[in-house]
Amino acid sequence: MLSSCIFTDHQVQSKLKQKRKLGKFINELIYHYTQKSNQVSYTFVDDAFLFEMNMKHLQHDTYTDIITFNLSQQKHQEILADIYISADRVADNAKSLGVKYADELLRVIIHGALHLSGFNDNTKSKKQQMRDLEQTWMLAYSS
Repeated sequence: MLSSCIFTDHQVQSKLKQKRKLGKFINELIYHYTQKSNQVSYTFVDDAFLFEMNMKHLQHDTYTDIITFNLSQQKHQEILADIYISADRVADNAKSLGVKYADELLRVIIHGALHLSGFNDNTKSKKQQMRDLEQTWMLAYSS
């Protein structure tokens, strides 16, 4: 499996630790579900940057914590993706949920990987399944 996962801060400080370990874990998570190698790029941005992307590419007039762009061709043997995460939104969500910033950041990173693995959260039941999977994978990463 030739995969890579990179993390880049763009005009923000994500405070993400153990990037190499996490990148390997994300590659393994995606491979677990898809059996495909993957090239994933996570870019951490601010609210304004992600809001503009949300308007431009998805026509959503809202703030969001993550946008996942799966750039793969359908019959391609590899998953290619760009994922953008608002560090501002993650911090606000962590505060309102009463969780540590690092834990919420990990959850959102895993959330993006699950989208690339074929999971959606566009219905109530699928949203619950996504939350359950996020929790499972967060525990797996921590152990």
